[in-house]
Amino acid sequence: MGSHQIEEVDVLLVGAGFASFTLLNRLRKLDYKVRIFEKGGAAGGIWYWNCYPGARVDTDSPIYQLFDKELWEDFTFKDRYPGWQELREYFEYVQKKWNVKDYTSFNKQVESAVFDESRQQWLVECADGTEIYARWFIPCIGFASKRYTPPFAGLGNFKGDIYHSAVWPQHGVNLKGKRVAEVGTGASGIQIIQEIGPVVKELTVYLRTPNLCLPMNQRQLDPKEEDEKKKNGWYEEQMEKTRHTFAGFTYDFLEKNTFDDTPEEREKMYHKLMVEEGGFMFWLATYKDMLFDLKANKEAYDFWRKQVLKRLTDPEKQRLLAPEVPPHPWGTKRPSLEQRFYEVVDQPNVKLIDVNENPIEEVTATGIRTKQGLVEVDVIILATGFDSVTGSLAQLNIQGTKGGTVADHWKDGTKTSMGIALPEFPNMFFLYGPQAPTAFSSGPSCTQFQAEWVEKVFKLIKEKDITRLEPTKESEDDWGKRLAEKWDASLFPLAKSWYQGANIPGRKVEPLNWSGGMVEYVNTLNRSLENDFQGWKYSTAKA
Repeated sequence: MGSHQIEEVDVLLVGAGFASFTLLNRLRKLDYKVRIFEKGGAAGGIWYWNCYPGARVDTDSPIYQLFDKELWEDFTFKDRYPGWQELREYFEYVQKKWNVKDYTSFNKQVESAVFDESRQQWLVECADGTEIYARWFIPCIGFASKRYTPPFAGLGNFKGDIYHSAVWPQHGVNLKGKRVAEVGTGASGIQIIQEIGPVVKELTVYLRTPNLCLPMNQRQLDPKEEDEKKKNGWYEEQMEKTRHTFAGFTYDFLEKNTFDDTPEEREKMYHKLMVEEGGFMFWLATYKDMLFDLKANKEAYDFWRKQVLKRLTDPEKQRLLAPEVPPHPWGTKRPSLEQRFYEVVDQPNVKLIDVNENPIEEVTATGIRTKQGLVEVDVIILATGFDSVTGSLAQLNIQGTKGGTVADHWKDGTKTSMGIALPEFPNMFFLYGPQAPTAFSSGPSCTQFQAEWVEKVFKLIKEKDITRLEPTKESEDDWGKRLAEKWDASLFPLAKSWYQGANIPGRKVEPLNWSGGMVEYVNTLNRSLENDFQGWKYSTAKA
């Protein structure tokens, strides 16, 4: 195919989720020619793929949406924490309101992107052979697009059905009266278990580390009340608050330490945050030393455990799900929000197997074998998560100017400039990925702030007639040092978590997320543009 036949655009966005929608709307207003390639059959990003039983957000409405008033003034979520069906309705609404479909190609799986020095453009190729030239290449594929399936011996021999939470059948699955094995107790595992436990005949959960869940305190929203909030400025206030907090939520740590309060005051505070308020308040609106001081952290864990033990009657399930000795400091893994998880697990038809004590030896034609014996099942559900944070970008054949791929760039450890760009990969940004505040934030707020910064860059590109832009090696080195300093000053390194790649056997354990807070992160991005792009190298059309 000759190059004259290949479509050319100014900006190619990959993925049709929050980040791409925000950027599309902003960049087309600056008169850039923009396209979106989405590998799925519809928009929604992770919410196209997330359709397993009980799939639901862990961020309160109204901040789990695009921050544009022209969108939220006409759309109100029904639940405090919307489920996947409602999120799909929302994306369909945004597509119509913003005329997104005219700019989007679905079922386009990007496989490779090579920077052409002679043209100063990216040549991007899809699995179906489609090619496109883009001056600017922006993958917005998030941190959870490469699923992880453990290499269980004999998995292919199983005669029943096997489902992975990351690629659940779009038509759903009828599990009523079935014998089900469920592997994994991350966020998707918790949601699946509490949803299917009441309807299956038997549920055997294979547990490695207990999930230190928090009560969601889900509730339906009153449409009239929400309309009133919109009129009196409450929605704007909530969205503005996200700009000034550690994690981009509407609340932040208290300006005092754990032991500044008496035991009675602490108990009252913990109860308010966890039991009365629910959600992430107990994690992100608590004493400011909780994630940094082990003694303070243990106080939080002990209160959490006391609350959980009230909801479990089986002593063995109490031991496994709320052990006396914490499996890791509380909150150093993202806690899952649950609605009735502990009550469901406490049912007699639900059995727990600790794979630390009883590793999975093999999958047979009829079930799963451990040293306890064979458990025969009809269905296996793998809620085993993702090669998180770096896997999404590293799985693509994205080649930089030195000939290596993103995976090659990271072979000795993950390196980025401010969690948004890479040296040797000019004219490329990525959103909601490695070394940004990704895991410690809400997706819509994190991508909103990154997109606003990208918009600033594209205004400067127009002003200066920039044709090529890439971060300096010094900015990447500096970010790596700052990232490690913040990480090492916290309790996060003490947990084997996907925050640092420890969920994938054989992977280098390293900090993959910026733990210095959203405010400092956005300030760093903005400072890098000062003094004529001090953290960047650029060329202009005149050069």
